[in-house]
Amino acid sequence: MAEQLSPSHVERWVHGFVDTVEESGEYLTDLDRRSGDGDFGTNMVTALRRARRAMAGVEATTVGVPFQVTGETFLAHSGGTSGPLFGMWFRDFGKVGADAGALTLAMLAEATENGWATVARLGSAEVGDRTMVDAIAPASVALNKAVGDGSGLVEGLRSAAEAARVGAEGTSELLGRRGRTSYVGESALGSPDPGAVTIALFYRAAVESATA
Repeated sequence: MAEQLSPSHVERWVHGFVDTVEESGEYLTDLDRRSGDGDFGTNMVTALRRARRAMAGVEATTVGVPFQVTGETFLAHSGGTSGPLFGMWFRDFGKVGADAGALTLAMLAEATENGWATVARLGSAEVGDRTMVDAIAPASVALNKAVGDGSGLVEGLRSAAEAARVGAEGTSELLGRRGRTSYVGESALGSPDPGAVTIALFYRAAVESATA
């Protein structure tokens, strides 16, 4: 198990995330039909497949490269309202790892906290609004706690993944206050927000990359 994530770990993380979203694409789209435009899963899969192709042509000389390529792909090509937010999310991870040969737990906590601030600012979203922030925020808290406690990287990632999963599932009990979901009211209750679910998948893929 890794205590730092090398460029090959991060490549495995991003590729694993692509695979997981591909497998969950229909589920994510179904969730979006209940609270959005019904195109979330399709847009995510399309953008991530394009990012995978782009990564194949770029050498991962630092741990930031896979995230930078993915972020740039989303910002340039992804559709829907969530695409640019995910693009900025990946870009913040890319910035933290831009000059680094390995990702530490502290760096992952920093990237998550920065990503939270960026998504919250651009999406005008707070915890409880039924958005991806509801999974990002608890993951950030868990990572910062792990850093403060002196936990290992894998332990910290597992805590973040579980916190994100619980946060995502909790959105099924929230009324949307941002985007199209704010117009559908109670009809979305019982189904989690697809963006929050995707963030949970992102951290699950991180754990798998660190423990493979």
